[in-house]
Formats: sequence, structure tokens, C-alpha cells
Amino acid sequence: MDQRIRAARAQLVLQHPFLGALLLKLDIRPDDRCRSISTDSSEIRYRPAFFAELSLADIQFYLTHQVLHCALGHPWRRGHRLTAVWDTACDYAVNQLLLDEGFKAARGARVEERFRGLSAEEIYPLLELGASHEPLDEHEWESAYRISFGLPASVTITPHKEKENENDVTTDRLAAENKSGNEIAERWQANVAQQLRSKGRLSASLQRALDAALQPVLPWQALLARFLASHARDDYNFHRISRRGGDALLPSLHSQQTNLVIAIDNSGSISDSELNEFIAEIDALKSQVRAQVTLLACDVALHPDCPWYFVATESIHMPERWAGGGGTRFTPVFNWVERESHAPDALIYFTDAMGEFPEHEPAFPVLWLVKGRGKVPWGMRVQLNS
Repeated sequence: MDQRIRAARAQLVLQHPFLGALLLKLDIRPDDRCRSISTDSSEIRYRPAFFAELSLADIQFYLTHQVLHCALGHPWRRGHRLTAVWDTACDYAVNQLLLDEGFKAARGARVEERFRGLSAEEIYPLLELGASHEPLDEHEWESAYRISFGLPASVTITPHKEKENENDVTTDRLAAENKSGNEIAERWQANVAQQLRSKGRLSASLQRALDAALQPVLPWQALLARFLASHARDDYNFHRISRRGGDALLPSLHSQQTNLVIAIDNSGSISDSELNEFIAEIDALKSQVRAQVTLLACDVALHPDCPWYFVATESIHMPERWAGGGGTRFTPVFNWVERESHAPDALIYFTDAMGEFPEHEPAFPVLWLVKGRGKVPWGMRVQLNS
């Protein structure tokens, strides 16, 4: 290992004990095949000729950059996202966190203020899919976590242990690689949790990112289902007596129809594909909770043709006249609900959350399903970009 790398690592242990302690979990070795530096979550490999031209501060940035990829679980969080775009999103997330920790960005590090506070999952949909993406470092994740990331189209899975050609991958090997990947992920989560308890203070942004990485991440569909189930109008009472207990007076399950208001931001910030996915999810769930749906559309004002009503057994269909104009105000939706004689059991708003909110929180529960980085003043916020 280069003496300057040893010095950079020792300095990190003293000045940034959390990141320094995690860096010690990774073996570091030279490799002339590297373009710059890379990690597979087990070791760091670097090109000596590249590092010879770096300052000590740049070396520290590159090393901690690798550490945060591992600590935040980037190698096993890609799912089926495009590799190059995901790698770039991860770099944006990591680089901003390092700046917040007091590091100076190394040359070539991608940093954009608009991504401050966003996770890689939130940054990914904000990047142009057709653009050229060049990560700061080399991400050696694909070969280490084939099942987690999805197999490339050129790979064929065979049920036999013998390989027919160099592109064939046996199911036994895939299972072994997946097990190994899971073990590495669990080990990193344990390392991060342990160091968080003992290695001093971190910036608020890094603390939030690490806390989120340690929590199981549920997709928005699961969170939406949980929200609807928690507000379904199923309860036990004595109005209908269950006879299963003989002479004992037992309560029975009494169901009423749930009154659900769905509001959609039709100012143009939500794509048709995202809207259709949301409507399909609502359709699948509303019959399970016996929900009557009142559908509203709003940009700066309510759509002139709404509301639209759908019973629990009726599929929601989008109106022919749908598109709105520019600008977003949420107040008209809540004003409309207040004018109704009965408050809904819940209101779900599908939006980018970039608009004018009512001054006061309503008495009924509100779930905001948010595309992008917009914040909400109250209610439950669920991130669409997962």
C-alpha cells in the first residue's frame, strides 16, 4: 500500500473517526487494471499512477467516497435501475454528504446543489437517462451481486453445474453469489450500527442518510396499502351478534364503506405512466378496504368537471378532459372537502408537493404521495421515487 494512502487513512481515523473506522474494514491494494479506484464492498483497489498525482485531501475524499458507498448500501440497492445512471446518482449522493462533513471535493467529483439532502433513489429519476454518465470511481458491484442487480441479457442460467460456454451461469453459483452478497450487506449494516453508537458526532445530513440505510425500505405501494388499511372502517361492535360462541355475547366484525378522497396534481408535473400506475394501485386496494372514491383534479383551481365518484367495485377511469395548466395550489381541494357535509376517512394527494398549501392542517388524515424533492407541512409523506 502506498505510504500516502497509509497517511491519509491514519489521518481519517483521527479526524473523522466514524469514516476512518469503517475504512479499516476494507482491505486496500494496488491494481494497475483500475482506471482510478474501485470497491466491491470487501476491498478497495486503486491505480498507483493515478493516486501519485493526487493531493492528500483528494486521496482522503476518494477513500471515504468508497466507504460511504458501502455504508449506505449502494451495491445492493440498485434493483433493476440502469447501472450507469444509478452509479452516477450514488456519486451525487455521496459527494454531497462528504462536503457536508467538511471534505473538499476531489477533482472530477460531481456535485449539484439541487441534489442536497436527496438519496440515490431520489436523485436517479431526476437524471437524464439518455445522457452520458461517468462515475467518479469504478463500481465493481455487478459481478459481486448478480441476483440483487439482475442479470445482463447476455447471461444464460443453466440448471447444471457444467458450463456450456463462458457466459453460462449455473443456478448453484448464482445462489452462492446471492448468499455472499446478503452476508456482506448484513455485515456492513452491523458495522455501521456499531460505529454510530461509538464514534462521535456526524453532520445531520449524513446521520439521516445512515439512519435511512439501516431501516428496511418499503416501496410506496406497500406504504399506501398500510395507510389505507389503517383507516378502513372495520370495527367490532355488538349491533350484530356473533352466534359462534354459543350463549356468550360476543362482538362481531361490522364493516362500513370507507369514504376516500383522491386528489391529483394535474399541473403537468406528473407523467401519464406514473399516474396510471398510481390509479391502478388505488384500484387494486380500494375493493379490499371497501372504499368509495371521490376523485379530484387540481392545478391552481379544481378541474371544472370534478368531482368524479367511483364505488368500491367500480374501476377508476381517467376523464377525457384531464390536462391542467401551469402552477399548483392545494388549497382548492381542501376547501372543497370542507364544504362537504361529511369529512372523508382519508385523503390521498398525488403531487410533486411544489405549490401553495392550506394554512391549517385538516381534521382528517392526509397522505401525500410525492414525486421529487418537495416537502409537506403536515400529514404523512411517501416518496414516489423509490
